[in-house]
Amino acid sequence: MTSRPVNAETTRARRTPVQLAALVFGIVFILVGILGFIPGITANYGDLLFAGSGSGALLLGVFQVSILHNIVHLLFGVAGVALARTVSGARNYLIWGGVIYFVLWIYGLFVAGGDTPANFVPLNNADNWLHLVLAIAMVALGLLLGRRETTTTRR
Repeated sequence: MTSRPVNAETTRARRTPVQLAALVFGIVFILVGILGFIPGITANYGDLLFAGSGSGALLLGVFQVSILHNIVHLLFGVAGVALARTVSGARNYLIWGGVIYFVLWIYGLFVAGGDTPANFVPLNNADNWLHLVLAIAMVALGLLLGRRETTTTRR
């Protein structure tokens, strides 16, 4: 039995659109998590706290972040990259990740911008509305791109 060498080009060629979408979301979340730790890209970097609404750091000068928030982005991104390896994993990542972001949007409606212990991630209004956009985009891509295609098999 001979095995064909696997290289990056043949792996890319076999990626489905849903896998590519999950991979892109994963990479973007990883980048966002890293950027949240870079002074200059994150305004008020000296006000970066581990957690809580008191963290005054703003990614791109707009999105309130904390160390915990950045770590969550990193972990969510790593999950996306890992789950993009299979069609079902990519589909589930997009759909369930979108559901998580929808729940975060609803949660943020109550806590965003508030100085309350419930705002521990922290969230501001910009984060909140971005979460809604992410929820819609991820669920839509998971459902639209993750449809099972009819396949024929030789017998």
